[in-house]
Amino acid sequence: MQSSLSLSFLISLVESEEFGPVFIREPDNVIFPLYSDEKKVVMHCEARGNPPPTYSWYINGTEVDAEADSRYSFIDGNVIITNASESSDFGKYQCKAENSFGTVLGREALLKFAYLGAFSGKIRGGVSVREGQGVVLMCTPPPHSPEIIYSWVFNEFPSFVAEDSRRFISQDTGNLYISKVQPSDVGSYICLVKNTVTNARVLSPPTPLTLKTDGVMGEYEPKIEVHFPTSVLAARGVTVRLECFALGNPVPTITWRKINGNIPKKARLRKSQAVLEIPNIQLEDSGTYECKAENPRGGTAFKGHLQVYTLPQWVRMINDTQMDSGEKLQWECKAMGRPRPTYHWLLNGLPLTSQGRVEIVNGELTIHRVQQADSGMYQCVAGNKYGAIYSNAELKILASAPVFVHNPVRVIATLGKDISLDCKPRASPKPRITWKRGDRRIQQSRRIMLLRNNTLRIVNSSRADEGNYVCRAENQLGSAEMTAVLWVKEAMRVELSPSRVEVTVGESVVLSCKAAHDTSLDVAFQWLFNQKLINFRQDGGHFEYIQTQSSTVDLMIRSILLKHAGKYGCRAQTSADTVFAEAELLVRGPPGPPGVVIVEEITDTTATLSWTRGLDNHSPISTYNLQARSPFSLGWQTVKTDPEPVTGDMESAMAVELNPWVEYEFRVVASNAIGTGDPSAPSRGVRTKEAVPSVAPSNVSGGNGRRHELVISWEPVSEEFQNGEGFGYIVAFRANGTRGWKEKMVTSADSTTYKYRDETFPPLTPFEVKVGVYNNKGDGPFSKVVIIHSAEGEPREAPSDVKAYSISSSEIRVTWTPPNPGPGRPRGYEVSYWKDMEQEESKQRTVKNETSMVLTGLEGNSLYLITVKGFNSIGQGPATAAVTANTRKARKQYSNMSI
Repeated sequence: MQSSLSLSFLISLVESEEFGPVFIREPDNVIFPLYSDEKKVVMHCEARGNPPPTYSWYINGTEVDAEADSRYSFIDGNVIITNASESSDFGKYQCKAENSFGTVLGREALLKFAYLGAFSGKIRGGVSVREGQGVVLMCTPPPHSPEIIYSWVFNEFPSFVAEDSRRFISQDTGNLYISKVQPSDVGSYICLVKNTVTNARVLSPPTPLTLKTDGVMGEYEPKIEVHFPTSVLAARGVTVRLECFALGNPVPTITWRKINGNIPKKARLRKSQAVLEIPNIQLEDSGTYECKAENPRGGTAFKGHLQVYTLPQWVRMINDTQMDSGEKLQWECKAMGRPRPTYHWLLNGLPLTSQGRVEIVNGELTIHRVQQADSGMYQCVAGNKYGAIYSNAELKILASAPVFVHNPVRVIATLGKDISLDCKPRASPKPRITWKRGDRRIQQSRRIMLLRNNTLRIVNSSRADEGNYVCRAENQLGSAEMTAVLWVKEAMRVELSPSRVEVTVGESVVLSCKAAHDTSLDVAFQWLFNQKLINFRQDGGHFEYIQTQSSTVDLMIRSILLKHAGKYGCRAQTSADTVFAEAELLVRGPPGPPGVVIVEEITDTTATLSWTRGLDNHSPISTYNLQARSPFSLGWQTVKTDPEPVTGDMESAMAVELNPWVEYEFRVVASNAIGTGDPSAPSRGVRTKEAVPSVAPSNVSGGNGRRHELVISWEPVSEEFQNGEGFGYIVAFRANGTRGWKEKMVTSADSTTYKYRDETFPPLTPFEVKVGVYNNKGDGPFSKVVIIHSAEGEPREAPSDVKAYSISSSEIRVTWTPPNPGPGRPRGYEVSYWKDMEQEESKQRTVKNETSMVLTGLEGNSLYLITVKGFNSIGQGPATAAVTANTRKARKQYSNMSI
């Protein structure tokens, strides 16, 4: 009964855990448009806590009294300011949240107001300068907050002044600078300013600019009129703009440099180099920067120092802590920033100083012998002149009577093993612990010991140690007892069989695990592979868990793969002990891939390879197979080797009968009695050395061509057999019955024909022809000699006895006699025809070697002129003299009429 009450008490305690305020939202800096239609300013603050916190606000250190000033109201943790004004409400705001456990202060937030006044209506005096002189036109902006953007209008809106190397508008002063006035600058100038928050714009009264008539200003050296301050402070991460502009004649050139360093690469020059812009400024960008203005009359320079500061950032923060009274509290907070931050501490919103038990050294707080009164909300504040940050934590001093979460506790131990009985109550301050067995207090001995953490340890347990052990915990707030019931059981034994088994890939095996244990205890089994639990749902294709008896389980491994080789463990577990047994499974299979393949030596037709042995997977490697791949092969091909075969005890061999001047990759495949394994990774690509070509062109043939031409053609030799650079062909030929060969070099490896022309040999002269090969290493073989005839040429004579006669109003039949037999025989005939007095000619060709043709589609009652010529594959022969023929008159068609 006592146990269930304690447990329910703890559950209710967790559900209603009480703690001090923790900020969820703190106020941010606000810029409020002064003339906004929205008349209310809201500063946000929200904290969680139990009990829920209450809030108060401070403006510039003074607490806001909503009852005394109706302009202020509170909703939850937020403060709302109605009809806010700069005179009353400008400043720093801070939120305070508190409940019964303590108080915390939020970070400070600045409330500023945005506005833009009007320019003075006073008429501005004109400015008169000589041509070539420099001038500064003053903007004199109206009251404003925050920053404004300046631009200038020339003569009338919206004609704006364009900035260039001669004209510059400073965003610091607002003034317009003209380094050298020209007649085109004469006119009226108006300064326009724009508020960056409200976007309101106002225009100044015009400033007239005129030219004096007493002459032109001569050349003069530059004078820097606007520049950045001698000391520039910038927050890390912002964009810095440094201005520098000079008056002068001629117009000066502006250059920049960083003293003792380089200008950051990210920097950009704007406004014709008058502005150096550095985005995302970092500490390393600090330093002295110089701008220099130069023209042919001289130069001048200005230097200023850029210093980058950083707000504090936490490196180490404090955390909520619970302690027993009397212990020592040590907290450290640490921040980085430039300038280096300083620290101070707050307790419940009030300053904490070193006195008595409290020691404060910068960010370190130590409280000796903490007491209940030290409980509360602590804040470490790190700050420099640019801002402050807060780290908050709650300190709870615990005070509770001892409570045991689990009571009683059942402990089952194994005979002969050491036993540990824990006693860990929840209590504060720490309780005094005593152990009893029955009514007698336990006395320590060599076998029974009380450890420092109050655990009772029993060495080499026996049946006599069974029974009830009572732990009593007591402090000044109360006491509690916990009973540990101890049983001592026989140790469990596990047998896993077979303990070592050898199988071949694809076979199956069963491992059996049997546990001998105390029958009063339930036993559970787990199977492991290489010390990892087997997932039977995921690996069910190969593993199956089989429960044969309550104390025996089997592991079936089906269709075994090489990856299944390893250690298989059976873990049997009861509430008393856990026993583990292990068996080894060896899997015979094809060899694994050999190691890295190295090309040791390369010649024109051989490559000496070496490799390292891969796994034999429990079956000796019998042979190695060497394979090669080139751009000309269809994938990997087995190559011949020396020696042949390559036996399993070798780690080097020579690939032979390779082609010269071909890039190869090599790999090695091992085989054993089980099968052939996976190949090695490919070697690096290597090219065999050059050699004289060994393959002659094939299918040498020829014929055709024009008269007096000998045309020789062949199939080109593949790049695979060219054997080196500078590959080409040697074409050799001689007329049948002559002795000397004529040889011609063809330098293109892609060539397939060669034409030889000689006016002296008649058509169809037979030639003996052969085609050889060569490269930079020398001449290779010739093809077999073939007989090729020179071209017979195009037809040399025209047909004879051409006749033409009409066979209808749209058809004419043409007949002719072939020319005399001889070289240049026609392979067909072409008939050309045209109407008398017309130039447009039509042509028709015979399908074969016919000697007549019918012309169709002609006009009736018309005179046609007709010629005939022979043709063959070489060209056309001469045409006959034109003959004429008249088509018949077309008959008139009458329709039948009835009277």
